[in-house]
Amino acid sequence: MKYAYYPGCVSQTSGKELDISTRLVAKKLGIELVEFPNFSCCGAGFMDEADIDFNTILNARNLAIARDAGLDMVTICSTCQGMLSRSNKILKEDAGMKAKADEILSKIDRTYDGMETIKHLLWILVADYGLDNLKKMVVKPLEGLRVAAFYGCHIVRPGDVTGFEDPDKPESFEKLISALGAEPVIYDGSTSCCGFPILLHKEDAANKMAGMNLLDAKTKGADVMVTPCPLCHISLDAFQGDAESYAQSPIDLPILHLPQLVGLAIGIPPKSLGLNRHIVDVQKVLDIVRL
Repeated sequence: MKYAYYPGCVSQTSGKELDISTRLVAKKLGIELVEFPNFSCCGAGFMDEADIDFNTILNARNLAIARDAGLDMVTICSTCQGMLSRSNKILKEDAGMKAKADEILSKIDRTYDGMETIKHLLWILVADYGLDNLKKMVVKPLEGLRVAAFYGCHIVRPGDVTGFEDPDKPESFEKLISALGAEPVIYDGSTSCCGFPILLHKEDAANKMAGMNLLDAKTKGADVMVTPCPLCHISLDAFQGDAESYAQSPIDLPILHLPQLVGLAIGIPPKSLGLNRHIVDVQKVLDIVRL
């Protein structure tokens, strides 16, 4: 199994533990991540809002780099997944945009041909690697751990862009959690927005959104929340203290990145996974699974 690795921006800066844990998990599972240092930012949150044409062509270049290497692209950020998938859809359906993209890409000897594929790590583990194969790699079943999956927005919506599963009733994350030996927690906020997109503009509203989602999972019995998006992780972990004040209730819910949860189950030491970089202490999680 071999993929063009698109780590995104956050995992290479403030969320380095996501990149670290992804690489460790991939190596342990025999998944080869091919690096392309010339990948650019997906443009989420600033380029796409300022100039969607420019953002689409920017991502056409990213997609073409992976395609020219003959590889599907793997993302570890739901927001990157959403931006790249949207650009891919626009380019496939808008002949004028494709022509514009090809004209610009020709200057660097690249083209977009519509054969590009972008897959989130969650989807690869569930569909490409397979849950039965993943179960065979589990050496420390996460028994007794109640896990709330937080999909967030861009990995499930819009459904006609992501296309992996029902955006209103996704189940891939819960199936993955069960395969690792943990118990998935069902709660209403699993596909809600974390609030990050408006955090700098409407801080009160953003923290209230995060607080309600966290409290929802906590009251349903979650010991930990896991997310496939580093931006969601920032909102739910780094700003959890602020979110508590808007939820008007203590929360104290550890937030893990997807590969960190997988890493614990397949025997990667907690320290190696960067769990010490989190704001909300994760020791209670380790205590439950006796690590």
